[in-house]
Amino acid sequence: MNLAAAFLDHNLALRAEKVALRTEHGAWTFRQMHDASCRYGNLLRRAGVREEDRVLLALNDGPEFAAAWFGVVRIGAVITMMNPGVPPEDWAYYLRYTRARALVTERSFYEANAPVIKAAKAAGLLRVVVVERDADELAAESPVCPYGDVGADDPAVWLFSSGSTGKPKGCVHVAGDFVFNTEQYAKGVLGIREDDVTLGVPKLFFGYATGTDLLFPWAVGATTCLFAERSTPEGMLAHIARFRPTIVTNVPTMIHRMLESPACATTDLSSVRLVLSAGEALPGELYRRWVERTGVEILDGIGSAEMFHIYITNRPGDVRVGTLGRLVPGYTARIVGDDGADVPPGDIGTLWIKGDSNAIWYHGDREKSRQTFRGAWTVTGDQFCVDDEGRFRYCGRADDLLKVGGVFVSPIEVENCLLAHPRVQEVAVVGVEREGLTTTFAWVATHGAPGDDALATELQAWVKSQLAPHKYPRQVRFLDVLPRTDRGKVARAELKRAAT
Repeated sequence: MNLAAAFLDHNLALRAEKVALRTEHGAWTFRQMHDASCRYGNLLRRAGVREEDRVLLALNDGPEFAAAWFGVVRIGAVITMMNPGVPPEDWAYYLRYTRARALVTERSFYEANAPVIKAAKAAGLLRVVVVERDADELAAESPVCPYGDVGADDPAVWLFSSGSTGKPKGCVHVAGDFVFNTEQYAKGVLGIREDDVTLGVPKLFFGYATGTDLLFPWAVGATTCLFAERSTPEGMLAHIARFRPTIVTNVPTMIHRMLESPACATTDLSSVRLVLSAGEALPGELYRRWVERTGVEILDGIGSAEMFHIYITNRPGDVRVGTLGRLVPGYTARIVGDDGADVPPGDIGTLWIKGDSNAIWYHGDREKSRQTFRGAWTVTGDQFCVDDEGRFRYCGRADDLLKVGGVFVSPIEVENCLLAHPRVQEVAVVGVEREGLTTTFAWVATHGAPGDDALATELQAWVKSQLAPHKYPRQVRFLDVLPRTDRGKVARAELKRAAT
């Protein structure tokens, strides 16, 4: 099995001249993308890159990212990907951690990080491909490139964990993982088809987007639309108007910001048939506001770098607000208590998930690998409960679940309650232990005027009136905007530090 054959090359027989990728600057057919990927593969092979060598991609979204991605897997090398906009110290970490034999990047990133790249070359980096500088050399390569000698169980791609509890870890995936989830989730649940057009908020270095905005559409001959700049609500709405996508990959924060944007009232969203959401919990109030404005369902789901992509999700025509829906076919789940036994339906426990897309280890972290990957099972650390209909409700991460007055409180539940208050724009609830007791903090970004003591008291009373009284936040503090990681998740660790 070669991922270039499975996701790109098969299109040549049926739709070689169909548009595979579109940006605001032009369009590229499947034939053009195939030829470009072969040129990347040949250049890297000629530089000495061999099967299972790592290649680090540090690129903006666009045709060069897609061509390089498939060029690497074509020759049997292993993809590693990073956010190219991170500081030089993070570049040094990724280059050192991956021990990449080749780096593919752009001139602006190369110039901003030249000292750390030079150090990596001294330590074994064979080749740096700078797409603007090396365009003529790439163009001179052959558009025919033999596949590397790899199969379904050989390492193909590293997907990085979010790094919320330390440096990001590389989840090592084999080629078969991507084919399995594409068949089960993209084709089986989403029903993605050849006439679809995809567009996404997250960037391709993030496994969520690698699936929805590269692998999934090309698996069925659909068109993906990409843009290089950072995602903004106004930008997303403009791209929807420009590209007329049918499937939009989103995250709750951006859904909220798009609804808040004045452009949302005038943008034609009628092309969109599905919106996907993952990465963090989708508040029920936000779902209701989106459907009221657009009439389009949001399919909230959960996936992870450890499992490549989504394994529990709501389905088209079967959305239960406040839940993540049911298991994707081919996946099995357990909800496990502290004693290692499955908990009764309705009780909260740790989600264990099994399916043929789980990673085989965290590179360079044997102990964490043993804790997470237990035979065919992946222990997620996410807290869930499941109802009698098999619908899963997310209750937070194990280290985010709060014990207040001896009773567990889900921060997600409190956040959803506060989001229904008209003055609350964004909120994150965290707990800080003081003298053996947990104090809950609600960090709030407001609509309108900045928050004050009177609003803090009002929000505490609001929670007491909606939920069990012990769940109200003991402290309410205000920010202009909540801090986030490079994957768009709330930086809860930063908020916990600020609360101490």
